Amino acid sequence: MRRTLTLCSWMALASACGEPAPPPRAGGDTTIEDRTSLAFAQPAPNLSAEHFERHREGDAAFGAVFVPGPAPVNPGLGPLFNNNSCNACHLRNGRGMPVMGPGPQRTQLLVRVSLPEGERSHPNGPVPVPGLGAQVADQATHGFTPEASVTLSWVEEEGAYGDGTPYRLRRPGIHIARSDGAPLPPELLTSLRLPPPVFGLGLLEAVDVSTLRALEDADDLNGDGISGRLNEVWDVQAGALAPGRFGLKANSPNLLQQSAEAYFNDMGVTSPLFPEPDGAHDLPRETLEAAVFYAQSLAVPARTALGDAEVQHGEELFLAAGCGHCHRELLETGEHPLPELAHQRIHPYTDMLLHDMGAGLADGRPDGVADGQEWRTAPLWGLGLTQTVLPYAGYLHDGRARTLEEAILWHGGEAERSREHFRTLSATERAALVKFLGSL
Repeated sequence: MRRTLTLCSWMALASACGEPAPPPRAGGDTTIEDRTSLAFAQPAPNLSAEHFERHREGDAAFGAVFVPGPAPVNPGLGPLFNNNSCNACHLRNGRGMPVMGPGPQRTQLLVRVSLPEGERSHPNGPVPVPGLGAQVADQATHGFTPEASVTLSWVEEEGAYGDGTPYRLRRPGIHIARSDGAPLPPELLTSLRLPPPVFGLGLLEAVDVSTLRALEDADDLNGDGISGRLNEVWDVQAGALAPGRFGLKANSPNLLQQSAEAYFNDMGVTSPLFPEPDGAHDLPRETLEAAVFYAQSLAVPARTALGDAEVQHGEELFLAAGCGHCHRELLETGEHPLPELAHQRIHPYTDMLLHDMGAGLADGRPDGVADGQEWRTAPLWGLGLTQTVLPYAGYLHDGRARTLEEAILWHGGEAERSREHFRTLSATERAALVKFLGSL
């Protein structure tokens, strides 16, 4: 069994050796000491001069605002789309806000759709919906009509902690209306998705697949109630199934494909990976690769308050609740084309595996081999900066959680025991655990 170096064990090691040991650095050599609203938007400090310049070029590609073609700069938007740039969904590279439709923020939530049965374009792929495809495009360029409109609503639920303190949770509801008034298939499957943070992705890409395989326990052979597994998704470049790593259900095998999928599905921009039927495409490969390099080479913000007694106690409670079974603190990277990412000890708090999160968080929509109740373990690094980077940003896959407490209380399935452990803590202990999460 792999061991993780917790803050407590790091401090014990330093004490036993009689000399200070370096504290755990969230992103290894890519870590920066920045807890400001721009903490997710900084280049890794260990980049070479050449790679720093390439990062700046990638920053421009990531921020490019697309327009309908033909156009001299950034053509290819739409005609149907959700947003017009990477930055528009990933504001300051952080989580999005749970908002939809036209307005100052425009759409940040996306709605994936599919049918339970039908012809797939590739093995394990979702079955597209006639007239909607695999994602609802609720915006359109001039002269075109959006596929559909999506209305978001919230349903409040009440609950109570073990000490009787009440709390309120909310779950989203969506109503999809086709622009032409046609009815939706009664068997339509939907999944509401909130943009996740962008930083640290290159490090997660650099973790060797053998490391992730070693963490799998699909049949729960060790009897701990945790049965994580890798997704198996279609790699369009290899023309074969591959382990899924990225996306809320780990439905993309690598950052290049995930980025190309976002250009195509979110903005309607074609690329060499997802071209027009005749092979033509809007986005040059070098621009796609520049945007990918930008995401790969972002810095990871350092933890804070390492010496705070309440934070230390909160970490002990986090581990006692069993949260660390899925939110693995320590991973090590292997080889990577970007040498600055290779052989780093990182602290992302994820195993990158799929886990059954229970009926409360289920979307009922398979994606790859992930079923309707499975989600990839979300990394927790930078968690405490979420609303510093973007006030009112949401938590969980659909942004339903307004606070870290709400996010924990929605956990079910394999995480139900951990949730109940948290729910029955004293108010002081709950505050300590949340303060620990805020230090990440």
